[in-house]
Amino acid sequence: MTDLTTKTFEDAWQLAEGIKGWMTRGQAEMLWNAASALGPGQSILEIGSHCGRSTVILGTAAQNVGATVTAVDPFVEGRLFGGPSTRSVFEGNIERAGLNDVVTLRAEYSTQLRPQWDEQIDLLYIDGKHDYWTVTDDLRWAEHVPTGGNVLIHDCFSSIGVTSAILAHVAPGHSLRYLDRSTSLARFEVGTPDAADRRRILAQLPWWARNVGIKVLLRARLNGVAEKFGHTGTADPY
Repeated sequence: MTDLTTKTFEDAWQLAEGIKGWMTRGQAEMLWNAASALGPGQSILEIGSHCGRSTVILGTAAQNVGATVTAVDPFVEGRLFGGPSTRSVFEGNIERAGLNDVVTLRAEYSTQLRPQWDEQIDLLYIDGKHDYWTVTDDLRWAEHVPTGGNVLIHDCFSSIGVTSAILAHVAPGHSLRYLDRSTSLARFEVGTPDAADRRRILAQLPWWARNVGIKVLLRARLNGVAEKFGHTGTADPY
């Protein structure tokens, strides 16, 4: 018998769409599908929650299947992050979505929490600080994901820091296979990559270079030139 409380992706997107953040509908659907493939008692770890846009998608899917979400975000001060006030917004959004019993917040730096972590993670979503060193450390969380588990990385091919960490540690590595992406959200699987997997990562570099170029144009206020490369609006490509 179908559980009458089960929510659809459209239900989840309706809850999440109005929450401030940088996740597109297509990216939300990729997160939804990955989380919906889990089972009872399994766990999701999200690095970088901000106001809860992606957390609501993951949490709603987790609620359907009996999984849980740990959201990791220190809510630091800053123009993009908002500090303690953002934490209040996040908590309000989780409560309004009815996810207090599914989502556990760890208001800590992912790099400080990781060395203490000793639990299995069945789905890992990385969208924390985008510098090379933090992303390099965040990739180590994948050590807690079993073979075949998914690791999703936002801004994977639109950020210099994120892409640099991928090229340095994933492309030549032996533990993550590149599967696909929804714009800048890339999906990997824990497993031994072959030459074709590595080539698929390198094949994304022209698209990454285009995105970096658009960011430069936007900062130079050359929006008209950016439009010639297919980018509209003032927001960075993500």
